[in-house]
Amino acid sequence: MLEMLMNPRKVEREPWEMFFVGLFYAAISILLVNWIFAKDLVLSKYSSILIVTFTVMFSIPFMYYIIKLEEVKNIREKSNFSLIKEHGRALSALIYLFLGFVVAFAFFYIAMPNQTPINFKAQIEQYCAINSVNLDNCVKNNGIVTGNLVKTTTGYASSGAHFFSILTNNVFVMIFVLVFSLAFGAGAIFILAWNASVIGAAIGIFTNATLNKIHIGLVRYMVHGIPEIAAYFVAALAGGILSVAIIKHEFGKPEFSKVLQDSITMLLLAILILIIAAFIEVFVTPKFFG
Repeated sequence: MLEMLMNPRKVEREPWEMFFVGLFYAAISILLVNWIFAKDLVLSKYSSILIVTFTVMFSIPFMYYIIKLEEVKNIREKSNFSLIKEHGRALSALIYLFLGFVVAFAFFYIAMPNQTPINFKAQIEQYCAINSVNLDNCVKNNGIVTGNLVKTTTGYASSGAHFFSILTNNVFVMIFVLVFSLAFGAGAIFILAWNASVIGAAIGIFTNATLNKIHIGLVRYMVHGIPEIAAYFVAALAGGILSVAIIKHEFGKPEFSKVLQDSITMLLLAILILIIAAFIEVFVTPKFFG
């Protein structure tokens, strides 16, 4: 029923509406998981994953419909410029959807402190694994009680090494997005919803640690997060469009060749955007936010 509330053709004309859709999907996922599984001794331990799963289930119909529309455009459009412009509308809608996820996750992280260790356990551990020298202390400081998760490093790497580390990790994520979208069409939404939940938790952690308002945390992570996620969505569209083309068209036909060429162009564009996003994350953001 929920998928009938949002027409992908309408969204491409007014992509900002997807922000509120993403906000609603993530918020209702958190509330449903807390309502349904809070008293379950086993499933309540996995609320952080169930929240992402519910968000994905709500989003899959829209992702499927919009990928089908984009594949049709590959066949219909003649010029590359008009095709990129058409894909740009779908990309905008998906980015607004993602931003809605992030804002909802960050809000509930801050607004429900008693539930945060349950609702965002996996996300906090992921955040600490990426950003902390001592994983065990990091998760404990954020309300998570675990076993021995100590992770030590030799210290912070140079900016250049950190840049290539971030870029390599982001390219691997992009590859997973591409593979998921090729295999399942709309399957990449799981990785993207997971990333939204981790970023939402990171914003909540930053906001609580610095006693800043949530909008400061949003700016802190969205400066590089928006281009990074845009690259993932470009890869998701490329893989999803190619997946649909493989089903509908035979190899070697002009229609399939056109879709393949467009998908490769989109992947190259995604890599370029990831390079820019990694540069901003390593060299620009720390200068303003520390």
